[in-house]
Amino acid sequence: MWAISGILSVVALIAWLEIPSLLKKGYRREVRAFLILLLLAAVLSIAKCLQIDMPNPIDWLLKLFSPLYKMVEQLL
Repeated sequence: MWAISGILSVVALIAWLEIPSLLKKGYRREVRAFLILLLLAAVLSIAKCLQIDMPNPIDWLLKLFSPLYKMVEQLL
């Protein structure tokens, strides 16, 4: 529970420090992108703290390229 509250505190601190300067410069689209990426990072960090299994892109690549690997291995 402390880890989750720590993550949320850090996310709030980062947003509090970064968003006002972006808004002063008129970077509205950048604020949206920043918030989306920050929230995505927060969700992934909280999921990691809760030990939720996350899909791994390497597993997808292995499934995609394993038939090609087997074919090349047979040729060699």
